[in-house]
Amino acid sequence: MTLTALRVVELAPGETHPHACGDHEWIVLPLEGGCVVRCAEPAGAGAAPDRAPEQVFALRGRASVFRAVTDFAYLPRDGHASIESADGGRFALVGARCERTLPARYGPAREVPVELRGAGTCSRQVNNFAAADVFDCDRLIAVEVLTPGGNWSSYPPHKHDEHRPGEESRLEEIYYFEIAPHRGVPGLGYQRVSPSPAGKTDILTEVRTGDAVLIPDGWHGPSIAAPGHDMYYLNVMAGPDRTREWLISDHPDHGWIRDTWAGRDIDPRLPFHRAEDAV
Repeated sequence: MTLTALRVVELAPGETHPHACGDHEWIVLPLEGGCVVRCAEPAGAGAAPDRAPEQVFALRGRASVFRAVTDFAYLPRDGHASIESADGGRFALVGARCERTLPARYGPAREVPVELRGAGTCSRQVNNFAAADVFDCDRLIAVEVLTPGGNWSSYPPHKHDEHRPGEESRLEEIYYFEIAPHRGVPGLGYQRVSPSPAGKTDILTEVRTGDAVLIPDGWHGPSIAAPGHDMYYLNVMAGPDRTREWLISDHPDHGWIRDTWAGRDIDPRLPFHRAEDAV
């Protein structure tokens, strides 16, 4: 992808992963387990990384993406970082090419807004940890979506691939999936992306834990969770325009579904967890 980046790092107990931020800003997001993030911020032109001031963030993390909201750490462009996990775990590095150098910061789990969207079989939970109006970044927008088994999310299909001020923003996107097993059987789901007037991306694919779908353009949705298998996906977005905002257009053939949600109950299996449950 041109503007967005995603890396998933699996660490054995005691293992350390070095990370050079380059021209991207990054968020370290625990998927399973906790870690310590050390970040040497840029100290000005010509400064050696080992002379830059270092910040240390202890991330409590979580047992799994289905169990809790997690804390996270923001890493600035041109920084040098390391991720170390005493007990091992799996950690997402979500990034976006950026221009401004913002300070390294800790994001507490308790401050992550948890939103329930849709109704009935279109119900889902959104953890807005780095939504555009929640956490300050230069270009990066990132959220987590949890969908109960049998439900559809990212529905109605929508797009954000044209710059229309006040109506739609240009954002490329990465979907990273984890699917809950059922009685020891690995889960699966499906993701659809269809061509839009601004792009030709055309995908209908089966997704399992560890899979990612790249969406440079197009109508995306639905994300379909197989019955009995809850679905998680991490959305990583960034755009070329100066204003950092998430503005979408619904597919004209399917946007009517929103009108059917009024007065209907949200799936009683939601929320999976709340920010205030974080320890």
